[in-house]
Amino acid sequence: MKHLITAVALAALSLGASAQTYPGDKPVTIIVPFAAGGPTDKVARDLAEAMRKPLGGQVIIENVAGAGGTLGHTKVAKASPDGYTLLLAHVAMATAPALYRKMQYDALTDFEYLGLINEVPMTLIGRPSLPATNYADLTKWLDANKGKINLANAGLGSASHLCGLLFQQSIKIDMTTVPYKGTGPAMTDLIGGQVDLMCDQTTNTTGQITSGKVKAYAVTTNKRLGTDSLKNLPTLNESGLKGFNVTIWHGLYAPKGTPKAVLDKVNAAMKVALKDADFIKREEALGADIVDDARVNPAEHKKFVEAEIAKWGPVIKAAGQYAD
Repeated sequence: MKHLITAVALAALSLGASAQTYPGDKPVTIIVPFAAGGPTDKVARDLAEAMRKPLGGQVIIENVAGAGGTLGHTKVAKASPDGYTLLLAHVAMATAPALYRKMQYDALTDFEYLGLINEVPMTLIGRPSLPATNYADLTKWLDANKGKINLANAGLGSASHLCGLLFQQSIKIDMTTVPYKGTGPAMTDLIGGQVDLMCDQTTNTTGQITSGKVKAYAVTTNKRLGTDSLKNLPTLNESGLKGFNVTIWHGLYAPKGTPKAVLDKVNAAMKVALKDADFIKREEALGADIVDDARVNPAEHKKFVEAEIAKWGPVIKAAGQYAD
């Protein structure tokens, strides 16, 4: 028994010492569950750059893409809980539990929540040849063309897929969902008139809207966007879809069981990064809003994700669109 107590005490001392010296010379890896070059990857690289100094160590990015982000999530859930493997994930943290029938992790119990980072608004856009010029006209066109409307998305579980599902359910009009392998080909067909509508992030749509390649009908946030290029675009909420609010958000996570002292240090470094002028400038260029409320704290971050799971679960289940 003495040996057992001594072993436990030594382990506790070792853990405390590692937390005090963390991260030391060992780099911290942020897992991005999507391919390099996409919006989530860009957010992660911007955050890593801004966190290096306040964290006091090297922060690197590793892309683990596949299965709608769940491969990367699983890798972090099963990683050693020492603070050297973190996860930067978007809304898939809340939607995967409903989209995937079998998962190797639990979004609410297998991670330590560190804080919300940003939110990216979305826009409802249409092909340039669509006769409707504003949202009021669009609703009339939708009513007149029931059963003939094609709604593009970037693939099952993508931001555009989720926004499209909620939009259909909100207006009570079913559309033919056309999934693509990414936003690029979906946007190409929308511009070319092969599909009618799409709902996607401002990171993907602002350039197409301002260049006149697509028609823009509304933004999905509670208030209009502050950017000059889209400031006159009305919200779906003010256009009649009361309560419609969809953003693509990003949060930071660690494996369950990571020492609190380490979590506190990472959270503190993240908060400093969110106020970094260069980071803010880079995020604004993506059309993202930096989170500056209580959700930058672990407990409120988790409450937010719980609410998102409750919001998206019924939407996905009602649509019956599942991944294997």
